[in-house]
Amino acid sequence: MDKTIKDINEKIAKKTARVVTADEMTRIVRELGPEHAAREVDVVTTGTFGAMCSSGVWMNFGHSDPPIRMTRVWLNSVEAYAGVAAVDGYIGATQPSEQFGIRYGGAHVIEDLAKREPVILKARSSGTDCYPRRELETEITIEDLNQAVMSNPRNAYQKYNVATNSGEKSLMTYMGKLLPGFGNAAYSGAGEISPLNNDPHFETIGIGTRIFLCGAPGYIVGSGTQHNPANGFSTLMVQGDLKKMSAEFLRAAVFEGYGCTLYIGIGIPIPVLNTRIAMNTGISDREIVTPVLDYAVASRNRPVLGEVTYEELKSGFIEIGGRKVRTSPVSSPFLARKVALLLKEWIETGIFYLTEPVERLPKHLVCKPMVQKTPSSRVIFPAGRIREERFLARDEKRCIHCGHCVVFCPEGVFRVADRFKVLIDESRCSECGRCKDVCPVGALSLRGLNRGAE
Repeated sequence: MDKTIKDINEKIAKKTARVVTADEMTRIVRELGPEHAAREVDVVTTGTFGAMCSSGVWMNFGHSDPPIRMTRVWLNSVEAYAGVAAVDGYIGATQPSEQFGIRYGGAHVIEDLAKREPVILKARSSGTDCYPRRELETEITIEDLNQAVMSNPRNAYQKYNVATNSGEKSLMTYMGKLLPGFGNAAYSGAGEISPLNNDPHFETIGIGTRIFLCGAPGYIVGSGTQHNPANGFSTLMVQGDLKKMSAEFLRAAVFEGYGCTLYIGIGIPIPVLNTRIAMNTGISDREIVTPVLDYAVASRNRPVLGEVTYEELKSGFIEIGGRKVRTSPVSSPFLARKVALLLKEWIETGIFYLTEPVERLPKHLVCKPMVQKTPSSRVIFPAGRIREERFLARDEKRCIHCGHCVVFCPEGVFRVADRFKVLIDESRCSECGRCKDVCPVGALSLRGLNRGAE
């Protein structure tokens, strides 16, 4: 008989739910079969702990006195993106320090914040009437931030290519150091306990799924960038509260010659609702296959040298063209399993409940390469769209009918009609330009003045 997430949550509340880790489920399915395993097990916990470059944190710093509209922001000399609002910023894990280069970056700032260590905040602004301050330097900790929201565009790869090097010199890559002459083969991923390997068709993993994210509850907010399920390389977009996270499952790292990155611990519970899900969670390392690519070829179409299983990778050696090659993991199987075990403990003790996804992830997307072509004459840059206008003109496509112009016009050119639409009487215009100055979307223009980009 099939179960529901509600059924399982009721068992979690009573502390009667049977929870096992994904590697334990592999043995249970092998011994009892998927049908019996579906009756015996309620939740399977998964885990992965690896370098996830596509990670970062949104922060709100609060308003200073006098206030500043931050147009450039640095945290420990690492620049954060500030193009969203006055005192909001996003720091990306791979952004390098302007002072220390790739040896210290956004990942280190995020780890420092998670450790409750102080961070130097610097900001600059051109100054405005409502935000007159132009410079700011202060010391902050994570407790001083109003919000610190980890928001990661691409995490938890289902699996990743194995990287090796047929060339004559060592290569420094995001897969670590690749020794020449097939000196090693680097791989990433937790294999049979990795989340998406246990739910390859996204039957329980979807938008709104509650997860373990760096030692705290988090959520899946969508499919990740480069989500490529058609080829078996799916990804997740995740979010959580950095203030609640543990630095044990959030580690800054540096790959020599490549740059900094952030190791992230992610665990996802799989509710065993039916036999099919039980069978999927019974997957083993010997069933998970991934290609071996030659990184000595500097092309997106690197040669595929063969395919190997995670069982072979974890054995310490694989075979490439009759040659025995040592494997080197760049993720941590130990911490991946620790994530799965801790998530299991949370569920068994009733402090973590499962959620029903509000929407399933797309199953048939293909990740396409970048389009690279010479720009055509049809592409018109803003400078090519600047033109002169008659004495008063409104771009109807840009106008949002907010009514701001009505308040500031001294001649009564503008008035609000029924349904809040702003009408114009051009015959009353004295060309003072106030309406153009206050229009928040640039919909108004005057003769002899550049409109700017449309």
